[in-house]
Amino acid sequence: MKVGFVGLGAMGRPMAENLLRAGFPVAVWARRAQSAAPLEAAGAVLRPTPAALAADVDVVISMVTGSGDVEALVLGGEGLLAGLRPGAVHVDMSTIAPGDARELAAEYARHGVEFLDAPVSGGTVGAEAGNLAIMIGGDEGAIERVRPALEAMGAKIRRIGPSGAGQVAKACNQMVFVSAVQACAEALNLAAASGVDVGRVREALLGGSAWSKALDDWGGRMVSRDFAPGIEARLHHKDFGILMNEAMSTGVPLPIAAQVWQQLNALVASGFGRDDIASLLRVLEQGRGR
Repeated sequence: MKVGFVGLGAMGRPMAENLLRAGFPVAVWARRAQSAAPLEAAGAVLRPTPAALAADVDVVISMVTGSGDVEALVLGGEGLLAGLRPGAVHVDMSTIAPGDARELAAEYARHGVEFLDAPVSGGTVGAEAGNLAIMIGGDEGAIERVRPALEAMGAKIRRIGPSGAGQVAKACNQMVFVSAVQACAEALNLAAASGVDVGRVREALLGGSAWSKALDDWGGRMVSRDFAPGIEARLHHKDFGILMNEAMSTGVPLPIAAQVWQQLNALVASGFGRDDIASLLRVLEQGRGR
């Protein structure tokens, strides 16, 4: 299976590297040629345009920022749609709006190409380890055709439903995860304001029913005040925009998520958007004058 990869950022580069390690012939395209240099050194082939990339592979995998980026990649001049042959598959692992995923799937279907929306969870650590959780919307047969490539990048691969369903699952994932990080920030901020050792509070909570990955990993970052980004907080802010738009379009109330959304707005407005999501603690600290 020949694989094309687009989006060689903090997540995409290690994902493409894992495909190479698994023995797949990999071609890449990047807006900045220097972004592709490490992959070329590892054996990937650089293509001059998305269309040229698509014409030479069986499956294209993309990992870019948002809906506009995916649409430009697919539909723009020399885009993927101009090169993909009937029977090919485009696996988009970006986080985009469910409605946009459905529209892209419909456009591809008119050209005999399968589109899978397959957003991931696990961050850069999961991308590097090749054990991402992959949530997929789209045709089951297409998923099975590309499963070997997916298994090189992820350990938990699940079809959620038809086109757009993977993005709905990702929105739900982000809602639970970021809300949990916000709860950790509030708990540790309360402990600090009460004059209690926040490290000891976190350790106590980890031994009880409050345990969570958010408290373990991001609570640890808060205690050590390590705000260097794994994934930049501005991307979680973008994801919550997708979540809240989906809630608005379906008429579903999300009272807790709506308040967390406001905290993310405050985080970005405070200049922490390129730092880690653990910076939700710093937003709260501003309120008590730290």
